[in-house]
Amino acid sequence: MTLRDEVLRKPLNMLFDPAELQKESSDFHVVGIQKGLVVACCILSKVEQGSALKMRQVAVCQSLQRNGLGSQMVEFCESLTVELEAQRIVLNARESALPFYLALGYEVEGGEFTEVGLPHRRMWKLVDSHPSA
Repeated sequence: MTLRDEVLRKPLNMLFDPAELQKESSDFHVVGIQKGLVVACCILSKVEQGSALKMRQVAVCQSLQRNGLGSQMVEFCESLTVELEAQRIVLNARESALPFYLALGYEVEGGEFTEVGLPHRRMWKLVDSHPSA
């Protein structure tokens, strides 16, 4: 929660709402740990409209960004999605994160919209339960 606050919330002058945190109790919380510290994190939530998981709140410690840690987190989430027998991941990406997700094979769906005061795009990716050799 501290990492998410530092990377995602504080720059927007936002605070965590305890009711919001309560809603996350049934989500999958994925973390990357180095030297005993959480340096990357994200949340996977079940989507009620079928066999998809929603990836959100992806954050990497600022001093470690652009070192492949975010890509490793996303790839782990894709593997977890397959294990959970879902077929795709959906997400709402900040406009600034579009190149990151596009490079990982995610596709844009629909037009731009505003979320937390910033432009976002909905994205998705099918996850392959049988990767080619």
